[in-house]
Amino acid sequence: MTRNGNLKRRVRARAAKTGESYTSALRHVQQTSPDHPGAKSVRLAVAQTSLFDDPRDISGLRASGMEMRRLMREARDAGARLIHFPEGATCAPNKRIMSETGPRDIGPSDWNRFEWTVLREELSATSQLARDLKLWTVFGSVHQLTPPHCPHNCLYVVSDHGELVTRYDERMLSNTKISFMYAPGKIPVAFEVDGVRFGCALGMETHYPEIFREYEALDVDCVLFSTTGEVPVAAPAFAAEVLGHAASNAYWVSYSAHAPQSVAVPSGIAAPVGQWAAQCSSDGTPAIAVAEIKPNPEHPARLWRRTARADRYMPHQIHSDPRSDGRNTF
Repeated sequence: MTRNGNLKRRVRARAAKTGESYTSALRHVQQTSPDHPGAKSVRLAVAQTSLFDDPRDISGLRASGMEMRRLMREARDAGARLIHFPEGATCAPNKRIMSETGPRDIGPSDWNRFEWTVLREELSATSQLARDLKLWTVFGSVHQLTPPHCPHNCLYVVSDHGELVTRYDERMLSNTKISFMYAPGKIPVAFEVDGVRFGCALGMETHYPEIFREYEALDVDCVLFSTTGEVPVAAPAFAAEVLGHAASNAYWVSYSAHAPQSVAVPSGIAAPVGQWAAQCSSDGTPAIAVAEIKPNPEHPARLWRRTARADRYMPHQIHSDPRSDGRNTF
């Protein structure tokens, strides 16, 4: 009873100091208590893969799956506990190939063109390998819904038991995606591996800082951001945003794009200081890079920014209007 009472007092004290919820404060106190000597680190592998964009091409779907599984084996040989793949790692359907009025014009997608049976077979083989390797695997795919609903552009999260534990559906879709291709998702998704908490983002969601702020409030230690990397010229902006989100939220961000984009900026893992901890090769070939994700829930910058965002400055503000305080000089 005494130990439990002390724990509750520490949690309430932390919540009052930081403005966190009781649940959030409890998690951090437990991680730093003698009985919970800190969150375990997780060895993360980030991948860049070949771009397969024709879901009618059975051989392409097979090749995509085989490449993913080859990189999974490389990641496990490197000691990784989790591997993170790009958006559309199984296949990133090209909008012109899918267009009912294409390829010249972009119109509503004809999802009957997708070889769904082959995709499901590849998903099954990938899940089986995740179980055999004891490797958590997160990868981009297309999630079929009952017609006439458009599918979701998603990230599948497969556990080290080969089980699909959750799915993140892209929320902030591009104009083409929302108009002609996909149904948007609704909620953020977070999951834990060995006590380390991961969030998911997809597509062009680095352009929306509120997505990453939301995950900070959900206590994630690392956000897994997957994009296609179809056009290398777009890579520098995405990479800069990834580094910025890592630094401003004081957590890790994994950036996974397709290999063709690597000639501009390769896939990589950004540390909370806003610098790359690891990056793949920049030669346009499929590859992985590995880094140790080490959560620091007591990071002073993260705690202070939470305090600052919770009206920390209001008591110190002087309530005067600089436009009408009677001064017109420096």
